[in-house]
Amino acid sequence: MPERELELDPEHTALVVIDLQKGIVGMPAAPHDTASVVAKAAELAEACRARGVFVALVHVGPSADGRDGLRPVVDQPPPWQNPPLGWDEFVPELGPKDGDHIVRKRQWGAFYGTDLDLQLRRRRIGTIILCGISTNFGVESTARDAYERGYQQIFVEDACSARAAEDQAFVFRVVFPRIGRIRRANEVIRALRKPSAP
Repeated sequence: MPERELELDPEHTALVVIDLQKGIVGMPAAPHDTASVVAKAAELAEACRARGVFVALVHVGPSADGRDGLRPVVDQPPPWQNPPLGWDEFVPELGPKDGDHIVRKRQWGAFYGTDLDLQLRRRRIGTIILCGISTNFGVESTARDAYERGYQQIFVEDACSARAAEDQAFVFRVVFPRIGRIRRANEVIRALRKPSAP
């Protein structure tokens, strides 16, 4: 069965961009390289801003003293223990720009312990366009939380990437089709540029 053409109501839609910050974009990614993901996300953000879509830019990082960081006992510690200065700054291609909402999170998901849900609900937003790095950590955690909160979701495959291609493939094959719709950036931008119904 062919996919139904995407329709979006800009007034009730938000773009949520996960962790396109210097420290994360500076690491390897697959199946899409970080430059490509950043370019697609920046293009999506511009298309959204042009239509008045709420844009939330999410980045992750500990407090200044680092004492609010999670420290579970694990078999595989994260690749960074003490992130360098500027690690959590957004890449310049993305912004932020006037009107963007900034979300600082302390763990993988963008909802827990932040005002993201509050800001979306106060604007009567029901649909989230989601992209960023890493697909199977920050993006998937945010998507699962959004699903449990009742949001409709669109996952932009070519504006997401993971550390390994198989990680992204699993999430897009098994998880995302059950909680939302998968599209490419050009499909989302085309839907955003359609005139709104009177």
